[in-house]
Amino acid sequence: MTTPRRGARIAAVGAVPLALTALTAGPAVAHGSMQNPVSRVSACFAEGPESPDSAACKAAVAAGGTQALYDWNEVNIPDAAGRHQQIIPDGKLCSAGRDKYKGLDLPRADWPATAMTAGKHTFTYRATAPHRGSFELYITKDGYDPTKPLRWADLEAKPFAKVTDPTLKGGSYVFTGKVPKKSGRHLIYSVWQRSDSPEAFYTCSDVTFEGAGAAKGAGVKAGSAPTASAPDDAQIAAGAGKSTVDHHGHGGDSGTESTHQPRQPKAAGEKSAEAKKAEAKSAEAKSAEAKDIRTTSANTAARADASAGNGERLARTGGDDSTAPIAMGGAAVLAAGVAVLFAVGNRRRAAQRGRG
Repeated sequence: MTTPRRGARIAAVGAVPLALTALTAGPAVAHGSMQNPVSRVSACFAEGPESPDSAACKAAVAAGGTQALYDWNEVNIPDAAGRHQQIIPDGKLCSAGRDKYKGLDLPRADWPATAMTAGKHTFTYRATAPHRGSFELYITKDGYDPTKPLRWADLEAKPFAKVTDPTLKGGSYVFTGKVPKKSGRHLIYSVWQRSDSPEAFYTCSDVTFEGAGAAKGAGVKAGSAPTASAPDDAQIAAGAGKSTVDHHGHGGDSGTESTHQPRQPKAAGEKSAEAKKAEAKSAEAKSAEAKDIRTTSANTAARADASAGNGERLARTGGDDSTAPIAMGGAAVLAAGVAVLFAVGNRRRAAQRGRG
Protein backbone atom coordinates (compact mmCIF):
# COMPACT_ATOMS: atom_id res chain seq x y z
CA MET A 1 0.00 0.00 0.00
CA THR A 2 1.20 3.53 -0.78
CA THR A 3 1.67 5.57 2.38
CA PRO A 4 1.10 9.35 2.53
CA ARG A 5 4.85 9.96 2.95
CA ARG A 6 5.73 7.77 0.01
CA GLY A 7 3.12 9.55 -2.08
CA ALA A 8 4.63 12.91 -1.21
CA ARG A 9 8.07 11.66 -2.26
CA ILE A 10 6.69 10.35 -5.58
CA ALA A 11 5.07 13.74 -6.30
CA ALA A 12 8.35 15.56 -5.61
CA VAL A 13 10.59 13.20 -7.58
CA GLY A 14 8.12 13.16 -10.49
CA ALA A 15 9.17 16.70 -11.36
CA VAL A 16 12.77 15.61 -12.07
CA PRO A 17 12.26 14.39 -15.70
CA LEU A 18 10.56 17.68 -16.59
CA ALA A 19 13.40 19.68 -15.07
CA LEU A 20 16.00 17.60 -16.91
CA THR A 21 14.16 18.18 -20.20
CA ALA A 22 14.32 21.94 -19.67
CA LEU A 23 18.03 21.81 -18.86
CA THR A 24 19.01 19.90 -22.00
CA ALA A 25 17.58 22.55 -24.36
CA GLY A 26 20.06 25.29 -25.32
CA PRO A 27 21.12 27.47 -28.27
CA ALA A 28 23.95 26.59 -30.62
CA VAL A 29 26.78 28.94 -31.43
CA ALA A 30 26.75 31.66 -34.04
CA HIS A 31 26.43 31.18 -37.79
CA GLY A 32 24.46 33.03 -40.43
CA SER A 33 24.33 35.27 -43.49
CA MET A 34 22.49 38.31 -44.79
CA GLN A 35 19.00 37.48 -46.02
CA ASN A 36 17.72 40.91 -47.12
CA PRO A 37 19.49 42.14 -49.15
CA VAL A 38 20.66 38.65 -50.10
CA SER A 39 24.35 37.90 -49.71
CA ARG A 40 26.30 36.49 -52.66
CA VAL A 41 26.90 33.16 -50.98
CA SER A 42 23.25 32.79 -49.96
CA ALA A 43 22.00 33.66 -53.45
CA CYS A 44 24.30 31.09 -55.06
CA PHE A 45 23.35 28.45 -52.50
CA ALA A 46 19.68 29.13 -53.25
CA GLU A 47 20.36 28.58 -56.97
CA GLY A 48 21.84 25.16 -56.17
CA PRO A 49 25.53 24.42 -55.47
CA GLU A 50 25.77 21.62 -58.03
CA SER A 51 24.16 23.50 -60.92
CA PRO A 52 23.64 27.22 -60.24
CA ASP A 53 21.62 29.27 -62.71
CA SER A 54 23.54 32.54 -62.97
CA ALA A 55 26.86 33.00 -64.74
CA ALA A 56 28.37 34.63 -61.63
CA CYS A 57 27.47 31.73 -59.34
CA LYS A 58 28.74 29.22 -61.91
CA ALA A 59 32.03 31.13 -61.96
CA ALA A 60 32.16 31.10 -58.14
CA VAL A 61 31.78 27.31 -58.11
CA ALA A 62 34.42 26.95 -60.80
CA ALA A 63 36.81 29.04 -58.71
CA GLY A 64 36.13 27.67 -55.23
CA GLY A 65 34.03 24.52 -55.56
CA THR A 66 30.57 23.65 -54.23
CA GLN A 67 31.54 23.23 -50.57
CA ALA A 68 31.71 26.98 -50.06
CA LEU A 69 28.03 27.21 -51.02
CA TYR A 70 26.95 24.32 -48.80
CA ASP A 71 28.75 26.18 -46.00
CA TRP A 72 26.96 29.44 -46.89
CA ASN A 73 26.52 30.43 -43.22
CA GLU A 74 30.20 30.28 -42.26
CA VAL A 75 32.04 33.15 -43.97
CA ASN A 76 33.82 34.00 -40.75
CA ILE A 77 37.07 34.69 -38.91
CA PRO A 78 37.12 33.02 -35.48
CA ASP A 79 39.65 35.42 -33.93
CA ALA A 80 38.67 38.71 -35.60
CA ALA A 81 37.99 40.66 -32.39
CA GLY A 82 37.08 43.80 -34.30
CA ARG A 83 40.31 43.84 -36.38
CA HIS A 84 38.44 43.51 -39.66
CA GLN A 85 40.44 45.91 -41.83
CA GLN A 86 43.76 44.79 -40.37
CA ILE A 87 43.28 41.08 -41.11
CA ILE A 88 41.18 41.04 -44.31
CA PRO A 89 43.21 42.21 -47.31
CA ASP A 90 41.85 44.30 -50.15
CA GLY A 91 40.30 42.22 -52.88
CA LYS A 92 39.22 39.54 -50.40
CA LEU A 93 36.47 41.23 -48.42
CA CYS A 94 33.67 38.94 -49.59
CA SER A 95 35.60 35.79 -48.68
CA ALA A 96 36.89 37.29 -45.40
CA GLY A 97 40.35 36.38 -46.67
CA ARG A 98 39.55 32.66 -46.68
CA ASP A 99 40.62 30.61 -49.68
CA LYS A 100 37.57 28.38 -49.28
CA TYR A 101 35.31 31.28 -50.29
CA LYS A 102 37.56 32.88 -52.93
CA GLY A 103 34.86 32.48 -55.58
CA LEU A 104 32.85 35.21 -53.81
CA ASP A 105 35.60 37.76 -54.50
CA LEU A 106 35.33 37.53 -58.29
CA PRO A 107 35.03 41.09 -59.67
CA ARG A 108 32.09 41.12 -62.08
CA ALA A 109 28.96 43.18 -62.67
CA ASP A 110 26.46 40.33 -63.06
CA TRP A 111 26.21 38.96 -59.55
CA PRO A 112 22.54 38.29 -58.60
CA ALA A 113 21.32 41.50 -56.99
CA THR A 114 18.53 42.91 -54.81
CA ALA A 115 16.61 46.05 -55.81
CA MET A 116 17.22 48.79 -53.24
CA THR A 117 15.87 52.29 -52.60
CA ALA A 118 17.21 55.09 -50.46
CA GLY A 119 15.63 55.69 -47.07
CA LYS A 120 14.44 53.45 -44.28
CA HIS A 121 14.88 49.74 -44.96
CA THR A 122 14.23 46.62 -42.89
CA PHE A 123 17.20 44.29 -42.96
CA THR A 124 17.09 40.60 -42.09
CA TYR A 125 20.03 38.38 -41.28
CA ARG A 126 19.41 34.63 -41.24
CA ALA A 127 20.88 33.21 -38.02
CA THR A 128 21.18 29.45 -38.16
CA ALA A 129 22.79 29.73 -34.72
CA PRO A 130 22.02 33.01 -32.92
CA HIS A 131 24.38 34.82 -30.55
CA ARG A 132 24.76 38.22 -28.98
CA GLY A 133 26.70 40.81 -30.94
CA SER A 134 26.67 43.90 -33.15
CA PHE A 135 25.95 44.41 -36.84
CA GLU A 136 27.54 47.10 -38.99
CA LEU A 137 26.47 47.73 -42.60
CA TYR A 138 28.63 49.64 -45.10
CA ILE A 139 27.80 50.66 -48.66
CA THR A 140 30.13 51.34 -51.57
CA LYS A 141 31.01 54.90 -52.51
CA ASP A 142 29.72 56.70 -55.58
CA GLY A 143 31.73 55.59 -58.61
CA TYR A 144 32.06 52.01 -57.35
CA ASP A 145 33.26 49.69 -60.12
CA PRO A 146 32.09 46.08 -59.59
CA THR A 147 34.50 44.83 -62.27
CA LYS A 148 37.46 45.59 -60.01
CA PRO A 149 38.42 43.77 -56.79
CA LEU A 150 36.58 45.21 -53.78
CA ARG A 151 38.81 47.27 -51.48
CA TRP A 152 38.16 48.75 -48.07
CA ALA A 153 38.61 52.16 -49.67
CA ASP A 154 35.62 51.41 -51.93
CA LEU A 155 33.31 51.44 -48.89
CA GLU A 156 32.00 54.55 -47.18
CA ALA A 157 34.12 55.31 -44.11
CA LYS A 158 31.27 54.87 -41.62
CA PRO A 159 28.48 52.28 -41.46
CA PHE A 160 25.06 53.60 -42.50
CA ALA A 161 23.41 51.14 -40.12
CA LYS A 162 24.61 49.80 -36.79
CA VAL A 163 22.73 47.78 -34.18
CA THR A 164 23.54 45.69 -31.12
CA ASP A 165 21.56 42.56 -30.18
CA PRO A 166 18.67 43.10 -32.63
CA THR A 167 15.39 41.23 -32.34
CA LEU A 168 15.35 37.62 -33.52
CA LYS A 169 12.16 36.76 -35.44
CA GLY A 170 11.49 33.51 -37.25
CA GLY A 171 15.14 32.52 -37.25
CA SER A 172 16.42 35.89 -38.51
CA TYR A 173 17.72 39.04 -36.89
CA VAL A 174 15.56 42.00 -37.93
CA PHE A 175 16.65 45.63 -37.74
CA THR A 176 16.19 48.87 -39.65
CA GLY A 177 18.61 51.32 -41.19
CA LYS A 178 18.54 54.41 -43.40
CA VAL A 179 20.04 53.62 -46.79
CA PRO A 180 21.87 56.59 -48.35
CA LYS A 181 20.90 57.89 -51.76
CA LYS A 182 22.69 56.04 -54.52
CA SER A 183 22.17 55.14 -58.17
CA GLY A 184 23.12 52.16 -60.26
CA ARG A 185 24.90 49.10 -58.97
CA HIS A 186 26.41 49.00 -55.46
CA LEU A 187 27.39 46.57 -52.73
CA ILE A 188 26.41 46.41 -49.05
CA TYR A 189 29.05 44.89 -46.79
CA SER A 190 27.99 43.52 -43.40
CA VAL A 191 30.08 42.73 -40.35
CA TRP A 192 28.57 40.71 -37.51
CA GLN A 193 30.93 40.84 -34.54
CA ARG A 194 29.98 38.59 -31.65
CA SER A 195 30.20 40.13 -28.18
CA ASP A 196 30.68 36.80 -26.40
CA SER A 197 33.54 35.68 -28.68
CA PRO A 198 36.17 37.24 -30.98
CA GLU A 199 34.46 35.52 -33.93
CA ALA A 200 33.00 37.70 -36.69
CA PHE A 201 30.96 37.00 -39.83
CA TYR A 202 31.02 38.87 -43.14
CA THR A 203 28.76 39.17 -46.19
CA CYS A 204 28.66 40.93 -49.54
CA SER A 205 25.20 41.80 -50.87
CA ASP A 206 24.90 43.14 -54.41
CA VAL A 207 22.19 45.79 -54.80
CA THR A 208 20.82 47.98 -57.58
CA PHE A 209 19.31 51.45 -57.32
CA GLU A 210 17.15 53.20 -59.88
CA GLY A 211 18.62 55.94 -62.00
CA ALA A 212 21.44 56.28 -64.48
CA GLY A 213 23.91 53.68 -63.37
CA ALA A 214 25.73 51.66 -65.95
CA ALA A 215 28.51 49.94 -64.07
CA LYS A 216 31.66 51.97 -64.57
CA GLY A 217 33.74 50.31 -67.25
CA ALA A 218 31.48 47.24 -67.26
CA GLY A 219 29.05 47.97 -70.06
CA VAL A 220 26.31 46.30 -67.97
CA LYS A 221 23.26 48.20 -66.84
CA ALA A 222 22.25 48.04 -63.19
CA GLY A 223 19.01 46.24 -63.90
CA SER A 224 20.42 43.59 -66.23
CA ALA A 225 21.79 41.29 -63.50
CA PRO A 226 19.58 38.40 -62.29
CA THR A 227 17.50 38.96 -59.19
CA ALA A 228 18.92 37.43 -56.03
CA SER A 229 16.78 35.11 -53.90
CA ALA A 230 17.45 33.91 -50.36
CA PRO A 231 17.37 30.17 -49.60
CA ASP A 232 14.15 28.97 -47.98
CA ASP A 233 13.86 26.53 -45.08
CA ALA A 234 13.46 23.54 -47.39
CA GLN A 235 16.64 24.39 -49.31
CA ILE A 236 18.58 24.92 -46.09
CA ALA A 237 17.38 21.60 -44.69
CA ALA A 238 18.17 19.78 -47.94
CA GLY A 239 21.74 21.09 -48.03
CA ALA A 240 22.51 20.62 -44.33
CA GLY A 241 23.76 17.06 -44.84
CA LYS A 242 26.58 18.29 -47.09
CA SER A 243 27.64 21.16 -44.85
CA THR A 244 30.91 20.92 -42.94
CA VAL A 245 30.01 23.74 -40.55
CA ASP A 246 30.69 22.66 -36.97
CA HIS A 247 28.15 24.21 -34.59
CA HIS A 248 29.75 22.64 -31.52
CA GLY A 249 32.72 24.98 -31.40
CA HIS A 250 33.56 28.50 -32.47
CA GLY A 251 32.93 28.02 -36.18
CA GLY A 252 35.68 28.34 -38.73
CA ASP A 253 37.96 25.56 -39.84
CA SER A 254 38.74 22.98 -37.18
CA GLY A 255 42.43 22.94 -36.41
CA THR A 256 43.32 25.77 -38.82
CA GLU A 257 41.22 28.66 -37.55
CA SER A 258 44.15 31.05 -37.15
CA THR A 259 45.04 30.80 -40.85
CA HIS A 260 41.45 30.57 -42.09
CA GLN A 261 42.17 27.62 -44.39
CA PRO A 262 39.29 25.43 -45.62
CA ARG A 263 38.47 22.36 -43.54
CA GLN A 264 38.11 19.02 -45.30
CA PRO A 265 34.64 17.45 -44.98
CA LYS A 266 34.57 14.85 -42.19
CA ALA A 267 33.94 11.21 -42.94
CA ALA A 268 30.45 9.90 -42.23
CA GLY A 269 29.93 9.61 -38.50
CA GLU A 270 33.26 11.24 -37.63
CA LYS A 271 33.20 13.94 -34.98
CA SER A 272 35.70 16.78 -34.63
CA ALA A 273 37.88 17.16 -31.55
CA GLU A 274 35.90 20.28 -30.66
CA ALA A 275 32.63 18.37 -30.91
CA LYS A 276 33.91 15.57 -28.67
CA LYS A 277 35.24 18.04 -26.14
CA ALA A 278 31.96 20.00 -26.13
CA GLU A 279 29.95 16.79 -25.70
CA ALA A 280 32.14 15.74 -22.75
CA LYS A 281 31.68 19.10 -21.08
CA SER A 282 27.95 18.99 -21.76
CA ALA A 283 27.66 15.50 -20.22
CA GLU A 284 29.62 16.61 -17.16
CA ALA A 285 27.44 19.70 -16.73
CA LYS A 286 24.24 17.69 -17.12
CA SER A 287 25.47 15.17 -14.52
CA ALA A 288 26.12 17.97 -12.03
CA GLU A 289 22.75 19.56 -12.80
CA ALA A 290 20.98 16.22 -12.36
CA LYS A 291 22.69 15.78 -8.99
CA ASP A 292 21.50 19.22 -7.91
CA ILE A 293 17.97 18.36 -9.02
CA ARG A 294 18.01 15.09 -7.05
CA THR A 295 19.19 16.98 -3.97
CA THR A 296 16.46 19.58 -4.43
CA SER A 297 13.86 16.86 -4.94
CA ALA A 298 14.98 15.10 -1.75
CA ASN A 299 14.68 18.34 0.17
CA THR A 300 11.24 18.92 -1.35
CA ALA A 301 10.17 15.42 -0.31
CA ALA A 302 11.40 16.06 3.23
CA ARG A 303 9.39 19.26 3.41
CA ALA A 304 6.40 17.37 2.03
CA ASP A 305 6.75 14.79 4.86
CA ALA A 306 6.71 17.57 7.39
CA SER A 307 3.73 19.21 5.75
CA ALA A 308 1.66 16.01 6.04
CA GLY A 309 1.60 16.52 9.80
CA ASN A 310 1.82 20.28 9.97
CA GLY A 311 0.79 22.38 6.95
CA GLU A 312 1.25 25.62 8.89
CA ARG A 313 4.92 24.88 9.41
CA LEU A 314 5.47 24.56 5.63
CA ALA A 315 3.71 27.88 5.08
CA ARG A 316 6.34 29.62 7.22
CA THR A 317 9.31 28.06 5.33
CA GLY A 318 11.46 30.71 3.66
CA GLY A 319 11.65 33.19 6.48
CA ASP A 320 9.93 36.24 4.93
CA ASP A 321 6.43 37.42 4.11
CA SER A 322 7.00 37.27 0.35
CA THR A 323 7.29 33.48 0.31
CA ALA A 324 4.42 32.75 2.68
CA PRO A 325 1.59 32.81 0.09
CA ILE A 326 3.55 30.51 -2.23
CA ALA A 327 4.40 28.10 0.58
CA MET A 328 0.81 28.12 1.84
CA GLY A 329 -0.46 27.32 -1.66
CA GLY A 330 2.03 24.46 -1.88
CA ALA A 331 0.92 23.17 1.49
CA ALA A 332 -2.70 23.20 0.37
CA VAL A 333 -1.88 21.18 -2.75
CA LEU A 334 0.16 18.69 -0.77
CA ALA A 335 -2.56 18.38 1.88
CA ALA A 336 -5.12 17.64 -0.83
CA GLY A 337 -2.87 14.98 -2.29
CA VAL A 338 -2.31 13.39 1.09
CA ALA A 339 -6.05 13.35 1.71
CA VAL A 340 -6.61 11.49 -1.55
CA LEU A 341 -3.94 8.96 -0.68
CA PHE A 342 -5.50 8.41 2.77
CA ALA A 343 -8.90 7.85 1.15
CA VAL A 344 -7.49 5.34 -1.30
CA GLY A 345 -5.73 3.50 1.52
CA ASN A 346 -8.89 3.37 3.62
CA ARG A 347 -10.90 1.97 0.71
CA ARG A 348 -8.30 -0.74 0.11
CA ARG A 349 -8.25 -1.73 3.78
CA ALA A 350 -12.07 -1.85 3.84
CA ALA A 351 -12.08 -4.02 0.73
CA GLN A 352 -9.53 -6.38 2.28
CA ARG A 353 -11.60 -6.70 5.47
CA GLY A 354 -14.72 -7.41 3.37
CA ARG A 355 -12.94 -10.21 1.54
CA GLY A 356 -11.70 -11.54 4.91
